[in-house]
Amino acid sequence: MTAGKSLDKILTPDVKFVRIQWIDYINTPRVRILPVAAFSKLYENPNKRSGISVPALTLGVVGSSVADGFGAVGEWLYVPDLSSWRICTFSPGHAVVMGWFQEKHPSPGKAPEVPICPRTIVHRLVREAEQKAGVSFLVGMEHEFMLLSATSPEPIYVNSADWSCSAKLRTGSIEALVLEEIVQCLIDAGLEVQQYHAEAAPGQYEVVTGPLPPLEAADAIVFTRETIYNIANKHGLKATFCPRLQGDSCGNGAHVHISVQGGKSKTRKEDEDTAPWVSPTERSFMQGVLAHLPAVVAFTLPNAASYARMQDGIHAGGTTSCWGTYNKEAPLRVCEPGGNTHFELKSSDATAAPHLAFAGIIAAGLRGILDEAALVTGDCGKPAHEMSDGEKKEVGLVDELKLPQSIEEARKALDSDEAVKGLLGVEFVESYLRVNKLMEEYMKGKDDKATVQKLIEYF
Repeated sequence: MTAGKSLDKILTPDVKFVRIQWIDYINTPRVRILPVAAFSKLYENPNKRSGISVPALTLGVVGSSVADGFGAVGEWLYVPDLSSWRICTFSPGHAVVMGWFQEKHPSPGKAPEVPICPRTIVHRLVREAEQKAGVSFLVGMEHEFMLLSATSPEPIYVNSADWSCSAKLRTGSIEALVLEEIVQCLIDAGLEVQQYHAEAAPGQYEVVTGPLPPLEAADAIVFTRETIYNIANKHGLKATFCPRLQGDSCGNGAHVHISVQGGKSKTRKEDEDTAPWVSPTERSFMQGVLAHLPAVVAFTLPNAASYARMQDGIHAGGTTSCWGTYNKEAPLRVCEPGGNTHFELKSSDATAAPHLAFAGIIAAGLRGILDEAALVTGDCGKPAHEMSDGEKKEVGLVDELKLPQSIEEARKALDSDEAVKGLLGVEFVESYLRVNKLMEEYMKGKDDKATVQKLIEYF
């Protein structure tokens, strides 16, 4: 990141083109590419907001259709946020910058922010958490994807070796070359890569990037996925983040790791023995996420295909809203208890727009923190679906909260969750629900094979 640096410092001689980029509600990276001279002209008048004009329907476009509430009339100004500036190490001569959707002609005395702008929502929630609760967050990501050597008439994977097998990364193989180049590009762009390895499904890999504040983390995820797509394409491969291409193997998740710093919550007798190794604020955050998780998955599992992973027994988090220490069958997994504690949300995949996914998670957790909610369930030491009635009673899962089994159920859960809607903004939630419903219809192929082809094309 280059926060605080002036334009002449970031526009080095190596930069020939600037990609002004945004992510819409269906997780499509969209971009306008300006020669560096044209980008510089945006900043010639210091008394004028710098930006490019974009149609006000841009967040509601799905294929060639536009969701209800987004029309052909109106324009926004997309204002670059120079703190998000990165050199595109995957495309020499290019740099990329994210931005803010703003009103082109705001009413006198009114802020120009567009309240349904994804980055604006994340920024606002982070600010509210700091101001109202003294809390900040760090977010990291596990990026799971598959490398295909062909997509038609059937997907052909680069290999079929198993989880963490060195056979998936043989020296001289195209997949080893691609993974090394992806990771080096991320490192050269200033991102922390903690590890990469082979995953369990055919042609599947995982790259783990380190923690950042939520807005920076979401921007970094966009950059990471673009790097993966572009480097794979450079070598004649197709990278796909599709949730699940084969019913008999693991799918691609996008597990979110989040930590909670600070907080003003005091120890409560109601839950001080439930998870004594985390702070009262962290327990309230956990309760908020668990209580509102059915609504949150409308953002983190936003595609009909996402629910092929909403199953018990496949290490994808399971179907019950619960938590467990190092439990891969719990949607909220506690990692490093008593030390550098953080939480892994497993009910998430890469069809989710990262800014919207983080907004949903933070809104749910922040609701719990602001309410000083007590953690009402205990540590699930085994998968919930394997627990007896007595074991469930012992950890408070007698009236267990089940997660949605379809995107339609998830939309209904979000629409009925007034607490989450209140923090995110009713206008945004209603806009998102309309776009998401249109996306569901668009992704339906004439048969399963056609649907898979669409998934590979989009994700």
